[in-house]
Amino acid sequence: MGKGITSRSEDYSQWYNDLVVKADLAEHSAVRGCMVIKPYGYAIWERMQAILDKKFKDTGHSNAYFPLFIPKSFFSKEASHVEGFATECAVVTHYRLKNDGDGNIVVDETAKLEEELIVRPTSETIIWNTYKGWIESYRDLPILVNQWANVVRWEMRTRLFLRTAEFLWQEGHTAHATREEAIEEAERMLEVYADFAEQTLAVPVIRGVKTENERFAGALETYCIEALMQDGKALQAGTSHFLGQNFAKAFDVKFTSKEGKLEHVWATSWGVSTRLMGALIMAHSDDQGLVLPPKLAPIQVVIVPIYKTEEEKANIDGFVNKLTSELQDMDISIKYDDRDTQRPGFKFAEWEMKGVPLRVAIGARDMQNGTVELARRDTQTKETVSQEGLAVTIENLLGIIQENIYHKALSFRSEHITEVNSYEEFKDVLENKGGFISCHWDGTVDTEKRVKEETKATIRCIPLDAKEEAGVCIFTGKPSGKRVLFAKAY
Repeated sequence: MGKGITSRSEDYSQWYNDLVVKADLAEHSAVRGCMVIKPYGYAIWERMQAILDKKFKDTGHSNAYFPLFIPKSFFSKEASHVEGFATECAVVTHYRLKNDGDGNIVVDETAKLEEELIVRPTSETIIWNTYKGWIESYRDLPILVNQWANVVRWEMRTRLFLRTAEFLWQEGHTAHATREEAIEEAERMLEVYADFAEQTLAVPVIRGVKTENERFAGALETYCIEALMQDGKALQAGTSHFLGQNFAKAFDVKFTSKEGKLEHVWATSWGVSTRLMGALIMAHSDDQGLVLPPKLAPIQVVIVPIYKTEEEKANIDGFVNKLTSELQDMDISIKYDDRDTQRPGFKFAEWEMKGVPLRVAIGARDMQNGTVELARRDTQTKETVSQEGLAVTIENLLGIIQENIYHKALSFRSEHITEVNSYEEFKDVLENKGGFISCHWDGTVDTEKRVKEETKATIRCIPLDAKEEAGVCIFTGKPSGKRVLFAKAY
C-alpha cells in the first residue's frame, strides 16, 4: 500500500506490526524482547491509566509501590505460584561489574549475591510478605491497594504490546476478613474492567471464569474478560483472581477476628496491562491505520487550515482560536496543525494513520461561506457543516463516533460466536470462520489439553451468564451441563 502498511486481508500479523510502527506507537528496542513505547503510544496508555486510576479510587483503592526485586526464597513458599512463573523469571545473581584489564567490562565473580533476586513477574509474594507487618486485627482490614508498575516475564517470541519481556501494568492486591468479601471484591473489579473495556475502549467483552487449566498460578478462581479481534482470535483483556487463603498461609498473614479467633486473611489480585493497547488496535483499526475511540484519543480533533495567502491564514487563525477555546472548555483535546512544512494532503494522511477521531478542514472559501468540512475517522465520511454552533456539533459527533466504534465491534463479535455440537463442526468453524465457538465440554483438564494439542484452540472462559443445559462434550461424548467458549487466542 502507498502508506507502507500491509492490508489486513493480505497479512494480518504484518498489518498489525506495520500499524504500530507507522502510527508512531512503539518500536523494538536495542534490548532483545523489549519495546520502546513512543510518546504518542504512551499518551494513549496515560489516558487508560488516568481513567482506570479514577475507577480504582472511586471503589476505595489506594496506590502504593513495592520493590522490583523479590528474594528467590519468597517464591518457594507458594508451590503452584512458583511453578506457574518459574520458566519466565529473570534472575539477578551478582551486584558488581569490573574492568578485566583488557578494557572489557565483565561481571565481578566475587560479587555474588547471597540470595538471588527475581525481577518481579508479578508481586503477590513480596506484597504478602509486607502485609504480614500491616495486619493484626479485623480493624486493619480490608486492605485495598493497587500498584502501577513494570513486570518482566522472559519472552523471546515478541510482538509489540502483545508479548514483550518487560511490560507495563497495574496490579491490585487486597486482603479481607471473609471469603465472601474477597469474592465480592474479585467480581467487583472484573466489572470495573468490563465497564472500562466497553465504555472507554469501545471493545465488547465476555465476562467469565477460567478453567482450572487456564487459571492464574495460585488462584482458586480466575475471572476474566475476553475480547474478539478482527482476525477471529480472542484476546484476554483483564483478569481478577480470588486467591483464597493460599498466600496468607504461605506468608503466615493472620488477624484476630471480632470473635477473638486467630484466622488467615482472604486475598484477591487483579490486573490489566499494555496488552490493552494491542486489543485497542486490533479490534477497531483498518487498512488506513489506527482508529481510536474519542474517549481514549490523545488528540480528539485535528484542524487543518487550507490557504494561499497570509491574509487568508490570519482570518482562519482567528476563527480557530475561538473554536479551540470553546472545545477546551468542553474538555475536548484539539490540535491545530498549521505547519507550513507539510501540504494539507500529507497532514490528512498522517492524522488518519494516527487514528484522530475527527478532522476539521477549513479554507478561505469556508470562511466566506461560514462552513467547515468534518471528516470522521471511523466511517471515513465527510460532510460540510455550519461554523455556527460548531463546538456543540463536534461534541455531539464525538459521542456518536464512540458509540459507532463500539457497535461495529459488537456486530462483528455477534457474527462470530458460533454454537457447535460436534467435533467436526468445531474444527470446520475454527478453520474457516474463527471467532468464539460455543460448545459442550466434559469439564476435564485432559480433554481441554487434547483439544488444544490438536487444534491450538483453548477454552477462553466459562461465561458468567452461561445457561444450564444438558448436552454432551464434543470431544468425548460425556455429559455436560453448560457451554463454554473456545477460540484461538493471542
